[in-house]
Amino acid sequence: MADPSSYRPRPGEIPDSPGVYRFRDEHRRVIYVGKAKSLRQRLANYFQDLAGLHPRTRSMVTTAASVEWTVVSTEVEALQLEYSWIKEYDPRFNVKYRDDKSYPYLAVTMNEEYPRVQVMRGHKKKGVRYFGPYAHAWAIRDTVDLMLRVFPVRTCSAGVFKNAARTGRPCLLGYIGKCSAPCVERISAEDHRELAEEFCDFMAGRTGTYLRRLERQMAEAAEEMEYERAARLRDDIGALKKAMEKNAVVLADATDADLIAVAEDELEAAVQIFHVRGGRVRGQRGWVTDKVEEITTGALVEHALQQLYGEETGDAVPREVLVPALPDPVEPVQEWLTGRRGANVSLRIPQRGDKKALMETVQRNAQQALVLHKTKRASDLTTRSRALEEISDALGLDSAPLRIECYDISHLQGDDVVASMVVFEDGLARKSEYRRFQIKGFAGQDDVRSMHEVITRRFRRYLAEKERTGEWADGEEPGAAETAPDGTVAGTDGTGLAEPPASTLTEDDGRPKRFAYPPQLVVVDGGAPQVAAAQRALDELGIDDIAVCGLAKRLEEVWLPGDDDPVVLPRTSEGLYLLQRIRDEAHRFAITYQCAKRAKRFRSSPLDDVPGLGDTRKQALIKHFGSLKRLRSATIEQICDVPGIGRKTAETIVAALAQAVPGGPAVNTATGEIMDDTEEPGQQTGSPGEPVSTGAPDERRGQER
Repeated sequence: MADPSSYRPRPGEIPDSPGVYRFRDEHRRVIYVGKAKSLRQRLANYFQDLAGLHPRTRSMVTTAASVEWTVVSTEVEALQLEYSWIKEYDPRFNVKYRDDKSYPYLAVTMNEEYPRVQVMRGHKKKGVRYFGPYAHAWAIRDTVDLMLRVFPVRTCSAGVFKNAARTGRPCLLGYIGKCSAPCVERISAEDHRELAEEFCDFMAGRTGTYLRRLERQMAEAAEEMEYERAARLRDDIGALKKAMEKNAVVLADATDADLIAVAEDELEAAVQIFHVRGGRVRGQRGWVTDKVEEITTGALVEHALQQLYGEETGDAVPREVLVPALPDPVEPVQEWLTGRRGANVSLRIPQRGDKKALMETVQRNAQQALVLHKTKRASDLTTRSRALEEISDALGLDSAPLRIECYDISHLQGDDVVASMVVFEDGLARKSEYRRFQIKGFAGQDDVRSMHEVITRRFRRYLAEKERTGEWADGEEPGAAETAPDGTVAGTDGTGLAEPPASTLTEDDGRPKRFAYPPQLVVVDGGAPQVAAAQRALDELGIDDIAVCGLAKRLEEVWLPGDDDPVVLPRTSEGLYLLQRIRDEAHRFAITYQCAKRAKRFRSSPLDDVPGLGDTRKQALIKHFGSLKRLRSATIEQICDVPGIGRKTAETIVAALAQAVPGGPAVNTATGEIMDDTEEPGQQTGSPGEPVSTGAPDERRGQER
């Protein structure tokens, strides 16, 4: 725990102007980013008597080891820079809204020649029109199904579209009238794009024009006694009205607005957003955050606005944003929103009428979301704190392990041996710092030796970084960081490739570096032997300030180095639950990597080792000769007969096949049948690109480690 007075800037150093400041910990990692109208006044608040600080602020300033700042011209620039740094550094003590799902949008790909209507998630793409977000993907599909009667826009994938164009036959939607079938040129590209634009206009709320036009056409058809056409138009009108009913009118004046409500307690806050377009609720989303700093409702709203509109421009930012409390000061935020939209944006608190009533509805949703979040065991801050305290007490640690790393070994009967490293901070997974390893020091199955190699490689990188940044204590030496006692070649990263020297690692700019930060606790998946191997690796590297334990699957026992008996935590223990989640995540991550490596090996071929030989020419060779066995027996002249294969390439192919060792019989993985001896593994017996397994049939996951 650092004393804030040890890094407090001298009087007069801090400028009295707008800017953004960063607190860093002892490892130079950015742990908090803030902005201020006056840097001098704001930073002075952090360096007062610790007893007068809020507990969470006190925790931040005692975790920090330095502070730095950047001066800007205006408060709007400070707001923009603060958002950029929070997104870049992901500081631990900043408000970070999180959600357990990615909300789906109804998207129209106007950037394609033939626009397509589909469900999209994730980052927004340029040239695509988005509507939503929706709570469920099925709600989008129901709406689209109704509207395709009137706006038969393409909904098929690129593969289906190209296949229909090639065969000259549209898909089922084209036959039943729910697609205008541009794939077979029933409609031109220009007319189809106009149809897509009309679809977008209707979804954007401009519904009256289309309804009146259809009603007029229906009346004209009835007058001309075209009753079938009139009936179809009647059904189209009904479909559009039904689609409109799915989004109830909440604001009679056809307002475009976003309503943001906040529900909070001392530890957490939930934010709910309603997107209203054309007076109708077009989408809803929600976030939850831990209040790791002392923060007002207005500041929570400001952070929500940054996350909501930080990547948006144009009409994605509405004319009006209604909030429960205004940021202080409000002018820079409003100016920033206006800049994002390119037109004036009103940011205010609703006082009366329909908008105030709707805000109360959004507030109730936020309150319910907070209550629901509290019931989720893994995300509750109090529960996580209790779990870390229980682990600390059970293992005899000096403090709660805020950073825990867990390691697991996975293989299939000794083949494709890999390892995983997962990281949990404050009881939550930090997936950006997960790492995976190939075991390169030896061949075969030896979980204990594999664990020793992985721990050695991981903490050798940590020691190298510590030496580079000059963090050695007085009299401390890097010692064993140069070589691995088990003979493993030093200088390999998680992929088994050569690592860059320490001088080429990421600079000290606060960004997370691969192996730069030490955990307080290392957990290994296994019992006493694996724990002993991990502890031996740390001892050989001279590291004595990191605790080690193992979690055995059989009875969920916790093993400590050198102890003959395990530590047994109660089955209802939050600490045991957290250790199980960390262990299971490490196992999942390792199995996923191991399966991927095995699948890649099964798809391999001796032709893969021929430089410059791509998939097209590989397929041409297999098609010409029928199998690898026949290709192996072919002469250079016969190989040159294949289109695209020159003599030099043919000589290289012959040399590569001569060096390759023929594998075992090929096996059909669907039936288990051994295939004809004339066909070897790696060839393609069916359609091009279809993999054929080699050796014994694929083992089941239950036999994996």
